[in-house]
Amino acid sequence: MDTLLTVNGGSSSLKCGLYTIKPDGLHRLYHLKLSNLLGDAVRFDVLDERDTPLEHLDLDFADIDPEQRHQAALKRVLGWLEQNLSEFHLIATGHRIVHGGNLYSAPIRVGDAELKQLRRYIPLAPLHQPYNLRLVEACARLAPEIPLIGCFDTMFHSGQPHLERLYAIPRELTEAGVHKYGFHGLSYDYIQHRLEARGWGRLNTVVCHLGAGASMCAIKEGRSIAGSMGFTAVDGLPMGSRCGNIDPGVLLYLMREHDMDLDRVETLIYKQSGWLGVSGISSDMIELHRAHTPAAEEAIDLLCYRAALELGRLSAALEGLEQLVFTGGVGENDADVRARILSRCGWLGVAVDPAANATHAERIDAEGSRVQVCVIPTDEEAMIAQHVAALLAR
Repeated sequence: MDTLLTVNGGSSSLKCGLYTIKPDGLHRLYHLKLSNLLGDAVRFDVLDERDTPLEHLDLDFADIDPEQRHQAALKRVLGWLEQNLSEFHLIATGHRIVHGGNLYSAPIRVGDAELKQLRRYIPLAPLHQPYNLRLVEACARLAPEIPLIGCFDTMFHSGQPHLERLYAIPRELTEAGVHKYGFHGLSYDYIQHRLEARGWGRLNTVVCHLGAGASMCAIKEGRSIAGSMGFTAVDGLPMGSRCGNIDPGVLLYLMREHDMDLDRVETLIYKQSGWLGVSGISSDMIELHRAHTPAAEEAIDLLCYRAALELGRLSAALEGLEQLVFTGGVGENDADVRARILSRCGWLGVAVDPAANATHAERIDAEGSRVQVCVIPTDEEAMIAQHVAALLAR
């Protein structure tokens, strides 16, 4: 039986999905996840098509160089598949790649030339792009006969209006590629497909993808027209450890007055800021809720305040809001964060049903709300699989 393997690598995690192609479409067989790759105890979990746990292992990666751990994790996944699913024939791997730059606005077959170009975008997504590309390279070594398909987080946003993508900088810099790109596109693409399946796909929609990486996207007639993230994935909302919007003058000040070099500033805005920086406790939202400290509360409130502000901007881009969707780990599972954001949105005609919100129902808007409010789990792996199957069918 022919199968596809999706490969979605984060800075300290690897999520893979095994899909089979049937006449009625794609069906996921297994979900394989490795987490805490940069820590001492690595978790390896295998789940079936209904996300029922099948196997859990605690792996010791202490003797593996951190730069090699994603490759080791992928080798473990391929080894598990070979040992347990020998009757399945792998025909392609589909890879989440965060940044496609101006060149790649659709899925591609990745070879040496494409890898060389994609490495040039590492400075634009330093937390993700290096790991994404190492996993592509690892697949090429471990299974050289299998096609490698790259799917980009930027491609869903590639048709945004020119003014949305433009920075007020000299034109030659814009033409050199310094403009907004937008991210989390595979998630937004999946949510849009889900909305279309329910007949809600043509409503003026803002999707809030809230997790350790957080962003928002305005979708009109099924297309991205504006978003919170920009040239890099550090822009927009405050995130787990990323600062989000910040006055560029702050960075100049830190370099001049606090003797921070470029590497120190990069570490600050990507790894030491956001919820972690404000709270001084954690980049994990669950830990912040458990802390019950003023600083932790402030970190949560800052995310919710900024999200409500961004909703106003994106509603203006849409020229009217009809639908709001929450997704991502926090967006799907944190009723308190949703309630804090929605409490600031009454002026937009949003009214929430507290009981529906508390149970994470698909529809959480109250009777009489002028805006439909939904909670829809995202599935980037399923979206990658769909793109891979479509490319192979051409």
